[in-house]
Amino acid sequence: MKQHLNSYIIIAFIMILSSVKAQEKSTITLENTDDAPTISRHIYGHFAEHLGRSIYDGIYVGPDSSIPNTDGVRNDIIQALRDIQIPNLRWPGGCFADTYHWMDGIGPQEDRPSIVNTWWGGVTEDNSFGTHNFLNLCEELGAEPYLAGNVGSGEVKELADWVQYVNHDGVSPMAKLRRENGREKPWNVKYWGVGNEMWGCGGNMTPEFYANLYRQYATFMGDWSNSGGLYRIASGASEDDYHWTEVLMRDIPKNLIEGVALHSYSVIEWNDKGPAVEFTEDQYFKTMKKALRMEELIIKHLEIMDKYDPNHEIDLIVDEWGGWYNVEEGTNPGFLYQQNTMRDAMIAGATLNIFNNHSDRVKMANLAQTVNVLQAVALTKDEQMLLTPTYHVMKMYTVHHDATLIPVKLSGLDYTYNGESLPAISVSASKSEKDKMNISLVNIDSKKRNTVEIDLGALKAGKMKGEILKSGKLQDHNTFENPDIITPEEFTDFDSRNGKIDVTLPPFSVVVLKEI
Repeated sequence: MKQHLNSYIIIAFIMILSSVKAQEKSTITLENTDDAPTISRHIYGHFAEHLGRSIYDGIYVGPDSSIPNTDGVRNDIIQALRDIQIPNLRWPGGCFADTYHWMDGIGPQEDRPSIVNTWWGGVTEDNSFGTHNFLNLCEELGAEPYLAGNVGSGEVKELADWVQYVNHDGVSPMAKLRRENGREKPWNVKYWGVGNEMWGCGGNMTPEFYANLYRQYATFMGDWSNSGGLYRIASGASEDDYHWTEVLMRDIPKNLIEGVALHSYSVIEWNDKGPAVEFTEDQYFKTMKKALRMEELIIKHLEIMDKYDPNHEIDLIVDEWGGWYNVEEGTNPGFLYQQNTMRDAMIAGATLNIFNNHSDRVKMANLAQTVNVLQAVALTKDEQMLLTPTYHVMKMYTVHHDATLIPVKLSGLDYTYNGESLPAISVSASKSEKDKMNISLVNIDSKKRNTVEIDLGALKAGKMKGEILKSGKLQDHNTFENPDIITPEEFTDFDSRNGKIDVTLPPFSVVVLKEI
């Protein structure tokens, strides 16, 4: 009898364990809706500032370089950016934008004055990469240019002349000057930033002062009705400065503004940002906590915007985001050169999912930055170039470009460390123009495999194909000696049946499932 009792206890214990194990998974429900927004491809935009080795050596090596190039721009960078279907590129800054005078970068090279980059390393630049170089590069890439105007140290006429120089197709002094410099037809630049970080390096202004200054600049950039179709973006808040957004929305007339910016970096501590590679789990957890806070920032800034703009005529533009750490040992502190690990892949995957899920109001975002600076998608060293984990996430997520959002409901597992918890799973989903489903999943847990059950609900999906980005250690990264340590692989650890998809995600991994 005692043996039977022990057997029953063991069986009951196994059943309890099985039940607990069955519950240890995230549940995702896809919602079928007729009014879902389009995920603008511009959410996947990039940012190239005159900073360190971003432009010179990173993007531009000059037409006489032994490194293969097109009009001075590295061919390997051109191909890499084409392969991730780069939708837009922001230039020339950043802080640099409010010290940059665009007319110094046009005309014969020998006539261009030099400039001291006081913000980033105090180096002297020769202005060999200017407006024509940048806009021609964007044409080469099939990307929309996003020009950041100088409001901090510039003048209203200077920005108005720049608009006319690049956009006017008729007879005007600036159109004449453009033609004299070798460009007959205008580039028709749509996206314009009216200053950058005006609360800081753009002039340490109050929001009230900047709002009035913005009105002046925006007025003279176009005509009465903005018939040129300029998309004017106000320099927005840093992080949780909700008062800044409140003042801009309150004081700038809707007919003068199309977008409000937001800047947020995944920084542990500004005075000591921690290493880019040899970081601890504590530093990883704090970084991810900051990255996931993007959700809260977007929600709260949008609440303010909706109060003044209930019809959603003004967009939220997150034109600087990404991980920021201490520079690599032995490099110029002003150049912001850092390596890129699986931690950065986690930041990228989770942040892009947040943007996708708020694509009704977030219409553009710009990863900081493109090459050799902060959370770059590519690093260069002489003739060599490597692609980072962040690059691979961007490429995997191209399935979401201009696709229709599928809203999701997520419940389930946490990533717990030292008594604190974060959501372990991040997800977004979309449907392409060919009605094909795409699902991007991120498991940020540093140690635990997590199971996800995706309930397709009323939606139907055919055969799915998977791709995964993973590695053995969070600190793993690609190097010039071994550039393919981290690259996407085929993913098969999922099962589709009865309107559900069960997925098992390795620790710190990014998975994209797409219907074929």
